[in-house]
Amino acid sequence: MSTEHLANMRRNYTRDGLLEEQAPLDPRILFEQWFADAVATEQPPVEPNSMTLATVDAAGQPHCRVLLLKGLDARGFVFYSNYTSAKGRQLAQHPQAALTFFWPALERQIRIEGRVEKISGEESDAYFNMRPLGSRLGALASEQSQPLASREVLEATLAELEQRYAHEAPQRPAHWGGYRMLPQRMEFWQGRTCRLHDRLNYQLQTEGSWTLERLAP
Repeated sequence: MSTEHLANMRRNYTRDGLLEEQAPLDPRILFEQWFADAVATEQPPVEPNSMTLATVDAAGQPHCRVLLLKGLDARGFVFYSNYTSAKGRQLAQHPQAALTFFWPALERQIRIEGRVEKISGEESDAYFNMRPLGSRLGALASEQSQPLASREVLEATLAELEQRYAHEAPQRPAHWGGYRMLPQRMEFWQGRTCRLHDRLNYQLQTEGSWTLERLAP
């Protein structure tokens, strides 16, 4: 693909705007409003709860991957993973991370930064037991992020687990569970014409309130 072809790939954002008077004092309220809009508007293959998680390893190298938001409450944003995976090891070393949501039909993006902590075992058990059986067995079968000899090895492990748990429910393995992002910064981006996008930035203060400022696009 030529540089010229890439340079000419552009979209003019004209759908909506984001003004300060539309912004509540708590950014989590605006997130829930925008998320509800995304659920109502976005079409497959876009998953409204898909998000990019960025973490940093011991050498300072950033890593990004797309996963799914699986919980939201007053405390923060919940997702699940293997604790011994690459992301799990990175979060154990540096429990600061960033999330990005992008909803192209709405021409909206939300960036969230904050501290990440493990959720309780009870919360992880409850979610694990809600998952389809195949997903639960997959969590047992995969040593996430570790080298794998072949696809056949993984499928053979899964087949063995399917036989083992043919008549009983698998329990959540200790190496798998949830994380909660406790937001400290949330930025809401609304695409606008001529690349003069709206960006409203919330910053959490020590006493628990949020400040709001507009950022240049």
